Amino acid sequence: MNASLNAPLLYACTGALLFALGAAGLILRPHLLQKILSFNIFGSGIFLVLVGLGQRNGVPDPVPQAMVLTGIVVAVSATALALALARHLLLLTGRMR
Repeated sequence: MNASLNAPLLYACTGALLFALGAAGLILRPHLLQKILSFNIFGSGIFLVLVGLGQRNGVPDPVPQAMVLTGIVVAVSATALALALARHLLLLTGRMR
């Protein structure tokens, strides 16, 4: 039995770790910018899990790859919106919590 991890399983395990770290950051961090960063880490973990497990018979499946690519575009847009709203909140209230 081969105990070494192959690349897709390593991607999936790393993605699960990032997912857990992002979820912990969303729950435990009070600062708004830290929550936005945690949400990005959370999403990156999901993307890695999809890419790591998106194979059929050792051949990458294009559907999960297309979903991840679309998700990256949406995540960048959502991050820009969240940062703009956080800046507006800072200008209105003077704090980010």
